[in-house]
This record gives sequence, structure tokens and C-alpha cells, in this order.
Amino acid sequence: MPEETETEQVEQQPQGTEAAPEAVEPEPFDLERAQEKIRKANSENKNLRERLKELEPLAAKARELEDAQKSEAERLTEQLTAERERASKATRTAVAAKVEALAAKTFADPEDAAGALNLADYVDDSGSIDTERIKADLAALLERKPHWARQEGGPRRPAPDRTQGSSGNGSRTPMKPEDEFAGWLGNVLGQTR
Repeated sequence: MPEETETEQVEQQPQGTEAAPEAVEPEPFDLERAQEKIRKANSENKNLRERLKELEPLAAKARELEDAQKSEAERLTEQLTAERERASKATRTAVAAKVEALAAKTFADPEDAAGALNLADYVDDSGSIDTERIKADLAALLERKPHWARQEGGPRRPAPDRTQGSSGNGSRTPMKPEDEFAGWLGNVLGQTR
């Protein structure tokens, strides 16, 4: 039981400290003091902007010196990496074009074939494209996905159906346009034919 009394006392102490900040009354608004604070903040901002303008050229010079200190080997290594990336991208584009060209004969959409195959597999170490392997893989892909094949006779075209449309319920016989016009004209003029 004495332990409970100690915890109650501890809990009561923070409550007493919370009441103290509430007793402080807010200061009344002072226009002159607020304007002085604004002037001071604007002055500090102006000084910081001026200092930044002075330091920007120094930062640019520091970057130039850093680049100058790089060894020739580091610069050449960076250039080599960039050129290898460009060459790799050009090779991927060439292989994709080759796959699409070979797939154009048998696929309805040659881009499907290029997207389904791993294009990096068709380039050897010398950079040559293995067209025979591409042809074999395209044939295997068509076996797995026959719905990607180009349909014989070209694309399907809709066949006209005369039973559809305004006169197509089947029980009516289609009228000639001149008979239709005569019927309409007769209705408009109040005459029947």
C-alpha cells in the first residue's frame, strides 16, 4: 500500500506543473515591435542573399578544381563507361529490329515476339547477331503461342448482313429508295398512294 501512495504523489506533481503555463497571460500586440522584427528578418535575409551571391562563384571554382584534380585515367574511365552504355543500347536496338524483321513474316504483331524473347541471348562476344538462333526461337515461340501467328488471307473483314439495319427484321421486304421517298412525300402532303 505505501507504494500506491508514492505513485499517486508522482502523478500529482506533473499536474501541478501543467497549470503554471496556463497562468501566463499573452502579451498585447505591439505594432512597432512587430515591424522591428520584420525589418530585422528582412535585413538578415538580404545579407544572406548577398553572401550566397559571393559564394556561388567560389563553389563553381571548387568544382572546376575538383575536376582538374581528377586523373586522366578517371576521366577516360568515365568516357569509356558512357561509350559502352551507348554501344550496348545500339546493339539492343539492332537485335530488336532484326527479331521484328524476321517475325514480320509469321507473327501478326512482330513487337510481341521481340518483347517475349531475351534479346541479349542473340549477340555473341564479337557483337554479331545470330539470326539462325533467332529463327529457331521464333518458331518455338509460335508453337507455344499459336494465337500470335499471322492469319492466312490477311485480316478478317466483316461480312455485310442485309437482314440487319432498318429493313432487316426479315419479315419486311426492302423498299426501293424512290418508293420510300414517295411514301414520305405522300404523308407530308396528306396524300396516300
